[in-house]
Amino acid sequence: MRFEGLNVAEFFSNIKKDELSKVTKEAGGNSDGESPNAANSTGLNSSPSLPQLYPQARSERSEYVVSEDAEPPEESELRQEYYYSDSEDDRYLRVKGNWQGLKRLIIWLEIEPLISTLQAKGKEVLQARLSGHRTKSPKKSQRYNSRKLPENSALPGTQLEQINTELPENSALADTQLPINTELPENSALPENSQPQENSKLQKKLKKLRSRRPRFWIAVGVASLSGGGLIYGLWILHALEKGLPDVNDLSAFNRDGTLTIKAADNTILLQSGPATRDKLKLDEIPDLLKKAFISIEDRRFYEHRGVDYQGIVRSIASNLVARDLVQGGSTITQQLARVVFLNQERSIRRKVREAILALKIERELTKDQVLERYLNLVYLGSDAYGVADAAWVFFSKTVDKLTLAEMATLAGLPPAPSEYSPLVNPNIAKERRNIVLKQMQEAKVITEAQAKEAMAEPIAVKQSPPKRFKVVAPYFASYIRKELPRYVSKDALEAGGLTVETTVDLKWQKIAEQVIKDAIEVDGRRQGFEQAALVSMDTKTGEVKALVGGGNFKESQFNRATQALRQPGSTFKGLVYAAGIAAGFSPYDSYEDEPIIFDGYQPNNYGKRFSGWRSMSDALRASVNVVAVKVLVDVGFEPAIKLARDMGIKSKLSPIYSLALGSSEVNLLELTNAYGTLASQGNFIEAHGITRVINQRGDVIYQADFKPKRVLDKNSAAITTWMLEGVVEGGTGAPAALSDRAVAGKTGTSENVRDLWFIGYIPQVVTGVWLGNDDNYPTGGTSGTAAYNWRDFMSQAVKGMPVEKFPKLPELEGRKGSIKAKPVQPNRIIRGMIVNDDGAIVPYNPNPEPRRREWQEPAYQEPAYQEPGY
Repeated sequence: MRFEGLNVAEFFSNIKKDELSKVTKEAGGNSDGESPNAANSTGLNSSPSLPQLYPQARSERSEYVVSEDAEPPEESELRQEYYYSDSEDDRYLRVKGNWQGLKRLIIWLEIEPLISTLQAKGKEVLQARLSGHRTKSPKKSQRYNSRKLPENSALPGTQLEQINTELPENSALADTQLPINTELPENSALPENSQPQENSKLQKKLKKLRSRRPRFWIAVGVASLSGGGLIYGLWILHALEKGLPDVNDLSAFNRDGTLTIKAADNTILLQSGPATRDKLKLDEIPDLLKKAFISIEDRRFYEHRGVDYQGIVRSIASNLVARDLVQGGSTITQQLARVVFLNQERSIRRKVREAILALKIERELTKDQVLERYLNLVYLGSDAYGVADAAWVFFSKTVDKLTLAEMATLAGLPPAPSEYSPLVNPNIAKERRNIVLKQMQEAKVITEAQAKEAMAEPIAVKQSPPKRFKVVAPYFASYIRKELPRYVSKDALEAGGLTVETTVDLKWQKIAEQVIKDAIEVDGRRQGFEQAALVSMDTKTGEVKALVGGGNFKESQFNRATQALRQPGSTFKGLVYAAGIAAGFSPYDSYEDEPIIFDGYQPNNYGKRFSGWRSMSDALRASVNVVAVKVLVDVGFEPAIKLARDMGIKSKLSPIYSLALGSSEVNLLELTNAYGTLASQGNFIEAHGITRVINQRGDVIYQADFKPKRVLDKNSAAITTWMLEGVVEGGTGAPAALSDRAVAGKTGTSENVRDLWFIGYIPQVVTGVWLGNDDNYPTGGTSGTAAYNWRDFMSQAVKGMPVEKFPKLPELEGRKGSIKAKPVQPNRIIRGMIVNDDGAIVPYNPNPEPRRREWQEPAYQEPAYQEPGY
């Protein structure tokens, strides 16, 4: 299309972004109440008036072809669309522009700055052309007058066709112009070669030209608006399509506000929010169920390309005839686009985006892929998302067990899930079901006999709660939910739609849950404890394979594996001895087990008995308290605490003498993690349960990448493991021994036997067990019970796992330490003395005479318990 010699396509392509921006800032516009000609700036309605443009049109009218036979329109035909002006300058017809709708459309499409810029540019070009034309023809400034010439009027020495043109220099009328309506004197005469008939022809031509003039400009305006509107429309559609999301991987989509936690084998552990629990492959969905949805929702599904224009017309007609919503106008692809990318807003804008998205989806995905995703995501009421969930919620069946009538019932739900729900309105649901069956019959999906048989069936529902409300491994899932903010941003958590892939092995998890249940119900009744916890990890990766934080999650959600801080007792000795070995001590170095007081603190053994000189390995095997404290004194608080932290202890550790006996509280997970460092030969890998987090669009927003960190030299780790093997082979940890492989570990009992522990490992797996009471009430058991339950779990979990051996004991002669000891310098050491029950320091008597007195609970000095040998 060309307008006044300007190519519109070239015009749009030549406008640079910076020019548009500059012009847009200077552009103005009319208020809603102004007419197109009221604006003085370069706004939406600032085009020149027809009289201003007319001189140019008159001089260049040969550029436009107008039929000679065209008749002027009747005034009555133009009255509704145009008005007449009494002004001398505006005596021709003008368009009555209703600009309100157009302006609202432009504002809604958010392209007002662009429109204003383009109009301003057009006005500049048009005015420049008009100015140039007037410069070329300065004498062509007068207009034709609407008054007629007298029939006998004549101009001497010139033709009527040459009116208002320059005369030759020798002409009598040179340098003058005569108006068209000029009356000549009666005695004026025409040249002999002029014919009077030419006057009437000229008058007719002038009349036709005047009548064509408004129609011509109206046509130009309509053509300009139409062409511009088409360009704008195409540009808007292109911009909308470019701004649409990627549709390639709809299979990973999750709705906003949902959270799905999966086990290592992809089994769903927990779902919260509007999520689909059971997602099926298309070939797992019965053929009749698929055809039921297609028949009622989108009969031409396999024929259209995302938007079914025939279907829209047909659905409107069907709904009008039936006076009910019997067919929908949106295709299955449009519904999928709305579910995944849009919302339920009722607006033209949303429908346009929905249609464009549907077309894009159909270009990227096959029909079967679209149908599969739709049937898995469509909301069908009663917290059921997808056909598999709905089959369970309404009929307590899997989809392959559904009858034809039940399939039709589900297919009728999408337009109004609450209204058509067989649980809420069984009669309405039956009517809707029968409509679906009729549509299936019309589509020749089923026979008339099948339809009648299904219609005769009553609505029979058997309700079940949605499967997504069921939680597997609840204590592990709660641990994952608390860990998630460490790896995912707050914005991502608030947006939701996350899928969290975890490390848990459901086989191990079930074994662990049963072991803890039996420990509480059997051992707990006899030994006075009501709670238990277990953590099991892969020593090479740090992945948590099983975690149980209590006996019954419904009764208590408190996670004793991760949240409970308890005194570890003698289990902490393993870390103290590791620090001693790393400082260069030998497992054969000897210490005297004797009564001793360090700065007022006296470490005591069970029964306040002392056994004399013992090697470090022997003292660890028998869990001798005095030797453990002496080792800590020689290593120093700072090196021991630093190594414990490097190995995985995150809780606060106090630099006091009783630290060697587990006086600082820790949780089961971190203590198990620290022993896992020994199992991995001195490499620390942080315990973790999350491997990957995927957002609602299928993007991976977190990927676990834990690398082993060397915190203890291999030889020191091997020596410590060798010492801990002795604890299980012939010490307090004997109940943990496995028949087919070596085990290393340590028992522990806190003050007044409030906590019972065993942390043990094989080269591939480390597991920790805790038994006790939430209120810290003393138990009547021993740490051997914890060791026994450890063996109960491990014997089942590692069954069939290849047997690996621990590293051999390295050469000890001439060995140097990997850390520097910083021995503690006590202010006062008292040997051979003990602190009596009444707090007095008295000489130690190995064979005290029994005294009779009224019984009272002894004042316990930490520590006072030594595990018996087994």
